Amino acid sequence: MEKKEYRNRIRVILAERMITNTYLAERLGVSKMTISRWCTNTTQPSAPQLIEISQVLQCDLKDLYEIVEAE
Repeated sequence: MEKKEYRNRIRVILAERMITNTYLAERLGVSKMTISRWCTNTTQPSAPQLIEISQVLQCDLKDLYEIVEAE
């Protein structure tokens, strides 16, 4: 059975909606570095932060993640 992992799509959704990392950081009360780490999947937002992100980006929670095959 192949392993699967979840990656967030925050960077993709920001680009689709033409929203900057700075704007999202200000709305969530986090640093731009935090947003950058989320966008590169270095770290992941907490569950409450995901809810806030979905509200700011006006998307469903399920749209924030994609399943990819782990190598």
